[in-house]
Amino acid sequence: MTENNIYINRELSWLDFNKRVLALSKDKTVPLAEQMKFAAIYGSNLDEFFMVRVGSLYDRTLLKNEITENKTNMTAAQQLAAIMPKTALLQDQCDKYVTKLRDNLAQIGYRKIDFENLEKEDEKFWKKYFQSELFPVLSPQIIDHRHPFPFLRNQEIYLCATLKAKGDANLSFGLIPIGNQFERVLYLKKDDAVYYGLVEELIYHYAELVFPILQKKCLFRVTRNADIDVKEGMFDQDIDYRQVMSELLKKRRKLAAVRIQFWNQPPQEVKNYLCEKLVLPAQQCFNQSSPLDLSYCFKLTARLQNEGHSELFYAPAKPMQAPHGYKLSEAVQKNDVLIAYPYQSMRPFIKMLMAAAFDPEVISIKMTLYRMARDSQIVQALIAAAENGKEVVAVVELRARFDEQNNIDWSKQLEEAGCTVLYGLDDYKVHSKLTLITRRTKDGYRYTTQIGTGNYNEKTSEQYTDLSYVTTRTEIGEEAAAVFNNLAVERLTSNTKYLLVAPLCFKSVLLEEMDREIQKAKEGKPARIILKNNSVSDKNVIEKLSEASCAGVSVDMIVRGICCVTAGVPGRTENLRIRSIVGRYLEHSRIYCFGDGDDMRIYIASGDFLTRNTERRVEVGLKVPDRALANKLRQILELQLNDNVNAREMKPDGSYSKVKAEPGAPRVDSQMALYDAFRDGFVLPESPAAPAPAPKPSLLDKITGLLRFKKK
Repeated sequence: MTENNIYINRELSWLDFNKRVLALSKDKTVPLAEQMKFAAIYGSNLDEFFMVRVGSLYDRTLLKNEITENKTNMTAAQQLAAIMPKTALLQDQCDKYVTKLRDNLAQIGYRKIDFENLEKEDEKFWKKYFQSELFPVLSPQIIDHRHPFPFLRNQEIYLCATLKAKGDANLSFGLIPIGNQFERVLYLKKDDAVYYGLVEELIYHYAELVFPILQKKCLFRVTRNADIDVKEGMFDQDIDYRQVMSELLKKRRKLAAVRIQFWNQPPQEVKNYLCEKLVLPAQQCFNQSSPLDLSYCFKLTARLQNEGHSELFYAPAKPMQAPHGYKLSEAVQKNDVLIAYPYQSMRPFIKMLMAAAFDPEVISIKMTLYRMARDSQIVQALIAAAENGKEVVAVVELRARFDEQNNIDWSKQLEEAGCTVLYGLDDYKVHSKLTLITRRTKDGYRYTTQIGTGNYNEKTSEQYTDLSYVTTRTEIGEEAAAVFNNLAVERLTSNTKYLLVAPLCFKSVLLEEMDREIQKAKEGKPARIILKNNSVSDKNVIEKLSEASCAGVSVDMIVRGICCVTAGVPGRTENLRIRSIVGRYLEHSRIYCFGDGDDMRIYIASGDFLTRNTERRVEVGLKVPDRALANKLRQILELQLNDNVNAREMKPDGSYSKVKAEPGAPRVDSQMALYDAFRDGFVLPESPAAPAPAPKPSLLDKITGLLRFKKK
């Protein structure tokens, strides 16, 4: 058996992840409106995949020196060749699922308009609407030997038609851009039902009114490469970094096409012409019956919600709020605090930041910012602190993909308020989630440090599962201060005892922890590794996992997305089990656990086991020092390993199958169960210590007991 038998190509693994997302759009246990959202998320994911990953592969095909991927040894061209047929199969599935969603919506009184088969009265209404509302603002154009081929904007829908020749043998085309100036979803109430249609399909139906000499027509949408290289604009050291990013964002809109989607079978002449002009091979063209842009599902579900169809959505589940009078800054003086999103609110952390902005003892606040909300209260707290004379240092990563403009705008406001804004390191993105509040007291300097797995973003904190660890331990605060000082002088952190800091002391520490478990297994002792993260592609990590499996270490991995290692391969990974949790919330926290019982060491971190995280980013993690909180993190892992609602397990062939509950076993939805696990997370520090009542069995205890009973 060759080494490569355990490896899965990164891009193909990602497509398998998006297939798991798409599967939720037909899952009968998921409410109908939520199914629609998953279809839209699938489409958005695929758009970004082509813009970034396929775009990057396309760039590599242009290089003279052929570079192969280091696990499966595939060239960029080979990866593209494997991606396209797999995408075509996914598109076929998507078309079927979207058709079923449309039919299910019709059963509850929301019917999609088929403009090609309108009744006479409806034909009259929509024709009048087209002529009065749409036709005056359309911008049609002719393309022929006298009119050059226009630039086609990224992700915009167009109508293209072949036109009858006027005594000229050369073929001519008609083009209509269908941009954001139109309301995309159109509604009509009739006969106690709501009819909805898409504006591009209405324009398609009446295209002959725009081009009377039209012969054939289709709708299409172009996806362009968005993988821009920041270094291109950094050769002039005197140039403003924000200006560089602004120029590169303009360039992104004009990069090479990497995909064309066609709605309704396109005329062969149109398909050939667009492929020639956009320099695209036929396999990167996809025909589909579902709408070209599935984001309309979000608009439709918003209407369903506004009209009171709560039964079509998940039951409301809001983050738990801290009790009145709770202050995180006071609670953390007594014990370390772990906040779990979206189960607990981010409000206590925001209030702590805002209070620090006005606290006379606080002399500085330092923070890394990667993705921020559009209306960020966190940034407002930093601005308030600077305006109150505090030293505020914000490390803003302008290269946070697709959030660059938002970060540029915030960085300007921070600077205007008097904050020191750093842009990290030239060769490494700063992806860490680290905050340091420093106080000068009569007893000396005191630190409050926060280490997180997710962004400082109020919106995503209610959608992503993430962890926020807050501590006043001096030794951790001192290391966090060193990290910020190193970032300020563009130096990597190379020596830590309590924090994990990529790229120099992150992967190496975790590999050493794996070695420790391997040694225990070789000595005949129980050895255990549980790893929860978003993605795994780092070859060093994969090789170490294989070594651990071969040594007899029990390895469980909970990997949401990309996973480049195969589980259960005899002689290589037979003691390795992999599952993916894809459900109501986006699993985003990273927890790395080694050993059991008193020997358990557990870490949280901002970084995955992707090579980009372990070697090309500044990530920060923490070996959790508080035993009670370490046990709470272990509870999260155990719940997810028992999940039989959202979980899918990897088979030895690399495919995934949904985990089903055994007959008589309880239904375990690990995501929703965590509301109970963290219900008493916010505790008032001044609360008197009451006699501890007999503990009620947790959901995990009940599951474990039932499983033991079954085994007996």
